[in-house]
Amino acid sequence: MARQATIDALRKRGITKKSAELLADAGFTLETLEKVKVDRLKKFVSAKEADRLVKRISPGKPEPAKKSARAAKRPRAGAPEAPAKEEAEEETPTIPEKIAKPTALEQAILEAMHEVGRIIPMKVVRELAKKLGDLKVSKKNLKDIISRIADRYETHMIDPNESAGILSAQSIGEPGTQMTMRTFHYAGVAEMNVTLGLPRLIEIVDARRVPSTPIMELYLRRVAGEKEAAHAQGRTRAITIAREIETTHLEDVADIEVDMVNMQVVVKPDDHRMKVRGMEPKDLEEKLKKVQQMAAPKKTEGGPEKETSPLVIETGEPSFKKLHKLVEQVRQLKIKGIDGISRAVVQERGDQWVIFTEGSNLAEILEHPEIDPTQTMTNSIQEIYEVLGVEAARNSIIKEASETLREQGLTVDIRHIMLVADMMTNDGDVKAIGRHGISGRKSSVLARAAFEITAHHLLMAAITGEVDALDGVAENVIVGQPVTLGTGAVNLVYRPQGEKGS
Repeated sequence: MARQATIDALRKRGITKKSAELLADAGFTLETLEKVKVDRLKKFVSAKEADRLVKRISPGKPEPAKKSARAAKRPRAGAPEAPAKEEAEEETPTIPEKIAKPTALEQAILEAMHEVGRIIPMKVVRELAKKLGDLKVSKKNLKDIISRIADRYETHMIDPNESAGILSAQSIGEPGTQMTMRTFHYAGVAEMNVTLGLPRLIEIVDARRVPSTPIMELYLRRVAGEKEAAHAQGRTRAITIAREIETTHLEDVADIEVDMVNMQVVVKPDDHRMKVRGMEPKDLEEKLKKVQQMAAPKKTEGGPEKETSPLVIETGEPSFKKLHKLVEQVRQLKIKGIDGISRAVVQERGDQWVIFTEGSNLAEILEHPEIDPTQTMTNSIQEIYEVLGVEAARNSIIKEASETLREQGLTVDIRHIMLVADMMTNDGDVKAIGRHGISGRKSSVLARAAFEITAHHLLMAAITGEVDALDGVAENVIVGQPVTLGTGAVNLVYRPQGEKGS
């Protein structure tokens, strides 16, 4: 018997996990444990555990876990009580309730539904209970309401053997031909644009790792007791946070010059740019010291006293290659901010100030103490998948695709988009709809060949001896036989009149 099977069998008989693993690692199986003596078992487990093991490991049915838990609650004379309690707790774990129990009204609706013999989803039951509220409805009227709701629900259900995938493809593809190829421009900010229309829809279904214009939408945490009077303070707070998260490189706040005669890099901080970015001269000095030991700052000749002095960085040796490398290093030196966020803009939305960022870094933004993680959004689906998981990525695909179509004035039933999102995420990761994703992983050779790289797929299938079962639509159309959908999914059987009773 394998190690894991032995552990599972011992656990079913009420043996603790630790003891079961020790015995399995020692090479014991259920068959050998039935014949082994207590003295030998005491070398591997405690005396108390060995006695319990001998009693429970016997030919026949294993004791139920409930009995072992009760036995653990009754300690023997002289045995400590604490381990027994731990074993009892381990044997009877509490399973948390993930779904709220139905209310009294919901329970009454479920009972009436059972009596009528109709089925409606639990979500519709909860919505019906909210609509009814405190209204007094007789049982007869309640049954009539349920019957009518069930009729309406059934008319919206798709027919059996209907080609749901083709309907979704048509419903999204036809409006897609009317989409424009344009970008949205954020008011007042010349540098920030976001891709919309057809290019954005292609990005979503292709599951691009990085969108062409990654953007985040950040809301601030509500301060306790914050009122409308503090609206102006909220703007100041938002601007401060935006400056804090915006990536600032040295070349953004200073002029960098190269002194080839003395083999030096001279950094001249710009007071105005540093003030806009909310920085102090000491911040630059601390960062530059990490690059290389700096020389003492020099005063600008003839300049006003309040001007920030330039900072000089020595190369250490007369080498133009090293000087060039040092200049590049200094230019790209990060002073502050979050990686990936190149720009942050504050805009008013309702009674809140929202920060829009050019660039995305969801993992670090969620850890920021001032940002509300429940409202934080990014248009990078792959990043959502990596940080929050596949369910969040699925919801993001639905949201992004719906908003892209809606922004173009196109109405597509959300169930079609949900089907696409389900297909892209049903394996636990985000796959593209293309030859590198769903279409390329189809089980049918002819279906893969009909999509792209026909010769390659047919050649590989011939070399490996692959068999096509002709279960799908494309492959049946290729070979010229009816597809297994609609009337093609039904076989008719003729029974003569005389054989009716047989």
